[in-house]
Amino acid sequence: VSICSGYGCSDHYYESDTLLHSFQVLAKLLESPATQDIICDVGMPVLHRNVRYNCRVIFLNKKILLIRPKISLANAGNYRELRWFTPWNKARHVEEYFLPRIIQEVTGQETVPFGDAVLATKDTCLGAEICEELWAPNSPHIEMGLDGVEIFTNSSGSHHVLRKAHTRVDLVNSATAKNGGIYILANQKGCDGDRLYYDGCAMISVNGETVAQGSQFSLDDVEVLVATLDLEDVRSYRAEISSRNLAASKVNPYPRVKVNFALSCSDDVAVPTCMPIQWRHHSPEEEISLGPACWLWDYLRRSKQAGFLLPLSGGIDSSATACIVYSMCHQVCLAVKNGNADVLADARKIVNDETYVPEDPREFCKRIFTTCYMASENSSQDTCNRAKLLAEQIGSYHINLNIDMAVKAIVGIFSMVTGRTPRFCVYGGSSRENLALQNVQARIRMVLAYLFAQLTLWTRGMPGGLLVLGSANVDESLRGYLTKYDCSSADINPIGGISKTDLKNFIQYCIENFQLTALRSIMSAPPTAELEPLVDGQVAQTDEADMGMTYAELSIYGKLRKIAKAGPYSMFCKLINMWKEICTPREVASKVKHFFRMYSVNRHKMTTLTPSYHAENYSPDDNRFDLRPFLYNTTWSWQFRCIDKQVNAL
Repeated sequence: VSICSGYGCSDHYYESDTLLHSFQVLAKLLESPATQDIICDVGMPVLHRNVRYNCRVIFLNKKILLIRPKISLANAGNYRELRWFTPWNKARHVEEYFLPRIIQEVTGQETVPFGDAVLATKDTCLGAEICEELWAPNSPHIEMGLDGVEIFTNSSGSHHVLRKAHTRVDLVNSATAKNGGIYILANQKGCDGDRLYYDGCAMISVNGETVAQGSQFSLDDVEVLVATLDLEDVRSYRAEISSRNLAASKVNPYPRVKVNFALSCSDDVAVPTCMPIQWRHHSPEEEISLGPACWLWDYLRRSKQAGFLLPLSGGIDSSATACIVYSMCHQVCLAVKNGNADVLADARKIVNDETYVPEDPREFCKRIFTTCYMASENSSQDTCNRAKLLAEQIGSYHINLNIDMAVKAIVGIFSMVTGRTPRFCVYGGSSRENLALQNVQARIRMVLAYLFAQLTLWTRGMPGGLLVLGSANVDESLRGYLTKYDCSSADINPIGGISKTDLKNFIQYCIENFQLTALRSIMSAPPTAELEPLVDGQVAQTDEADMGMTYAELSIYGKLRKIAKAGPYSMFCKLINMWKEICTPREVASKVKHFFRMYSVNRHKMTTLTPSYHAENYSPDDNRFDLRPFLYNTTWSWQFRCIDKQVNAL
């Protein structure tokens, strides 16, 4: 359990109110009959000698046994824990912590142990790790296990990223494989009020094997995972690892807090123990279907809005977003069918009907999801038909409208003021005119999206407003292939951290699993913004031609830029080997230079990027994950000279 020790509180940790309310909730937990005869491990911030620590408060039967401060803090990627907390740097050291009066009145204790210690019960020894400590190279479970700790607990705040779950599982199993022991991992569930989704995935491992697996994605707020295990299995496993026993004989012992309590009983010989299981991993397509869907539901119910509005263009990105909403409707109906009263209550509030029961995903989708195709003279009939058919199949309330009147009005104002009328390139205009005319269309769509989000339900005689969904993928954001304040500007974006390649695979998954046959034609159509005039009634503009690079190349650039920390020169050096079969060094140099020019020219757009579900480790999100300037010297003169020098040498 975590009262307030997740990362989502951010700068609220500076507020004394946060500390006060955490202790108030702790008092309620201490008094609750539900916590009696259970060793409880609860996370919360604690101020000790005027230093703020992220702590586990371990208690039993209205008595606090130990306050264990976190040793290794998460301070990379999405996390800034060192901004709010100080790590406990006193290994194997325990001090007295003076409890606030609100807790003293419940426990009758004036002080409790605070520091790096373990618990010794009548039958075993327990130690706590906290989140990041499992991922650290010098994890506490190593030394604790050598000192005889048999059960490790870890209350974690580990967010979802595509293809990450196996890493977490492997870390837990390897923790007990080398050293023996029982590892109990609990992980936060739900949206953190920001861009992250914590995906649960609780597990119990013994001696390197998983014996219990929790759900990775679920609308249930609470999930309880149980396992019956034999402590003698741990002891016999450790007994034959001579290297472990030699190291254990030299270990510096931990302070032990004695607990007059047993986790086992004397007559449990006939109780069967849990057997190892095979971990069931979701495919990336399943993860996209479930993770962002759960995140959207959390956001919708907590924002108290009446649903979503999506500008549906008939392309892959907006269609994938629509499918995620449809998947969310499936999850809601399934949760209600399985008896989740909280989900049912939230659904009734959202649709403003106290008797409503969501049973059919299409019917629920009709109530909470509005899609809108915004045509212009540059739109094809094909994309219009694709959007309409997909809307019919998922059940959304669909609107068709034409933006030409608004575009002409805006351009007319400009012409009246300046006496000049901009033209597209195909009509003799310059590239500046061409781009400006495209941007006018894109930005008008954003204005109309918000207007319809506010008033569509009003026109239907229904209360409330709608959240606007964006649908720019992670690759387009990285390249800056979007118009500032167009339909990429929205309230939230469920696919903003997902690559085009993964979205295509997800679309195929939806065809097969949701029977959305409308997606077949969407899959086969080339991605296009449809902002330039048609040629003989057909689309002439394509995304990859506009960008000057393919989506596959963009994914590689993104991973090298963010994950491999590559600047222009080191990216060039890596790619001349990766692409040696398909490109000459000079061609690689040209591609790298083009990417970095476009990346730096468009970096300013990241400052207004719609909050997106974080699903990839190369997300360019400027807010808290990818902290770089947004004003660059776009010539990269020194770096590009280094590349040219290397090309000439090759």
